Amino acid sequence: MTEYGYTRVVAAVPDIKVGDVNYNCEQIIRLYQEAVEKEADIVVFPELCVTGYTCGDLFEQSLLMNQTQRGLMQLKNATVKKETLMVVGAPVMAYGRRYNCAIAMCNGRILAIIPKINLPNYGEFYEKRWFESGANVKDGEIDFGVSRVNFGPHHIIDVKGVKVGIEICEDLWVPIPPSSRLAMAGAEVILNLSASDELIGKHNYLLNLISQQSARCRCAYVYASAGWGESSTDLVFAGNAIIAEDGTLLETKRRFFTEPTMVVKDVDVEKLRNDRAKFSTFFDASVPGEGYKTVYSGNSEPWIDGKNGIDKDRINVKYPRQPFVPQDEDKLREHCEEIINIQARGLMQRLHVINGKKAVIGISGGLDSTLALLVTVRAFDLLGIDRKGIIGITMPGMATTSRTKNNAVGLMEKLGVTALEIPIGKAVSQHFSDIGQDPRKYDVTYENSQARERTQILMDVANKENAIVIGTGDMSELALGWCTYNGDHMSMYGVNASVPKTLVKHLVSWFAMEMEEEAGHILLDIVDTPISPELVPSGSDEISQKTEDLVGPYELHDFFMYHLLRNSFSPAKIYFIAKIAFEGVYEDATILRWLENFYRRFFSQQFKRSCMPDGPKVGSVCLSPRGDWRMPSDASSKLWMEEIEAIKNGTY
Repeated sequence: MTEYGYTRVVAAVPDIKVGDVNYNCEQIIRLYQEAVEKEADIVVFPELCVTGYTCGDLFEQSLLMNQTQRGLMQLKNATVKKETLMVVGAPVMAYGRRYNCAIAMCNGRILAIIPKINLPNYGEFYEKRWFESGANVKDGEIDFGVSRVNFGPHHIIDVKGVKVGIEICEDLWVPIPPSSRLAMAGAEVILNLSASDELIGKHNYLLNLISQQSARCRCAYVYASAGWGESSTDLVFAGNAIIAEDGTLLETKRRFFTEPTMVVKDVDVEKLRNDRAKFSTFFDASVPGEGYKTVYSGNSEPWIDGKNGIDKDRINVKYPRQPFVPQDEDKLREHCEEIINIQARGLMQRLHVINGKKAVIGISGGLDSTLALLVTVRAFDLLGIDRKGIIGITMPGMATTSRTKNNAVGLMEKLGVTALEIPIGKAVSQHFSDIGQDPRKYDVTYENSQARERTQILMDVANKENAIVIGTGDMSELALGWCTYNGDHMSMYGVNASVPKTLVKHLVSWFAMEMEEEAGHILLDIVDTPISPELVPSGSDEISQKTEDLVGPYELHDFFMYHLLRNSFSPAKIYFIAKIAFEGVYEDATILRWLENFYRRFFSQQFKRSCMPDGPKVGSVCLSPRGDWRMPSDASSKLWMEEIEAIKNGTY
């Protein structure tokens, strides 16, 4: 395993000639050498690729079997002084019987020979005609060439501290695949040597199967299937090369090619380990994982951390800049609709239980309050409650601009809710006088007094109207503590509590497409409005106080938050992958500056999250103290800040 927990895997599909072992071995070695040059840790080839899968009754010929053993010795020799694990498929004689096997070799040694367990014998498959199942094989050693070699289905290969399990083709398609047991025994990377023929609709089924198995096993899954050169007497083999990780298809090579090919990808074993430790039901599975023997490749160097300074250009991994936002437009639309339905359903349940007919929302003309209003309207509509029961209140203050105010008023008018305007200037000025605050001093007291005055108005109107206050703050603000304690921090139900800022824009844009033209224009202008608390006057009617200038770009903070909470990555790794994701967008120093700010605020502001209002969880990341995130408000940030400081000083 390399620094930061990456392992480079390769699925390779050689050009073969059925029955021509020498030719096939030459092609395998050629691809293996290419994988070595690409600094691969593991390379897997298709099922029975040494002979060809479609040999049929030729498997019974002793000449072919003898030549296969010589070919495997040739392949073994090709790995001398090479740390890249090679796994190939070939027929092997053991205990007087013939087995369809995966042969793992590295550093000039055959580490293990693993027989296929599930032999298909239906439709176009006749494997039981030529091979024995490895299901009842007792794990041990056999004579192979001039050596004793591990033989049996219960072997795991250790490559640089990464545990590698192997299954063969049909093994994946059965109710409890061997890979499930291998994962329970500790395998983090599963290899599948396959020879699956093409049928209409089968490819998509296969992709789903691989993706789902990698998700269930919390593993990386590397699949190489027979391609060009296999007999087309009755079947066609298209040469699938597929790599998946934890439910996500990372790489799939186009099919039906006529040249040798491979796919290369770095898989994140650290992430897999973190997930297995985090999701406790992984180890509660009833599938047994005992009885497996670990075979060491001879180059096992347990990975600890990333202090060797791995070059980001060496890592073949892509990270989306906005991990909360699907990159595919169709998926994004589906994503938005589902999130909005979850938000609305959460509020509907709360209103139903309390027999609530009214809700109060502070409407600023900004993104968050707009989304909260739209969700509340949907909830009222679905419950059959008159929209007039939604009381939207604009509360212009010392720095409110006409753009945000006009958008707030216009939107409420188009939605048909009850609109109130309650200016806060006089009340805040009186409060300044009461506490001795200089109104010309634009400090935190100046800003927070306005936020708390607005919250007081909302709460008191809610009491007066027998309504509940709908919270508008989003998850990104909660992560940073960018909210006033007992101000906009507080409500009776926070519909946006687990929606990150980078997603809020897309949700409002989704509503804009669903609404009539004039209302849609208002929503799109809100989307284009700079994010601002509008608390400090600028002397003009332009927005001058921009949140992202003060706290940092939300796309960076959401990226940091996602990988901290979802993947449990360290500051160093988050910085490393952020440089990959935002290359050409932000300078490294800029990323590091805001990363430091993120961690500083994330730790210091936990007390606000510890008492946050109820709100619905909509995604895999959430900061609710009653749900996903339980952190002491007085936890020390020393370890995390020291790591960031070491990066800044060049001593990490």
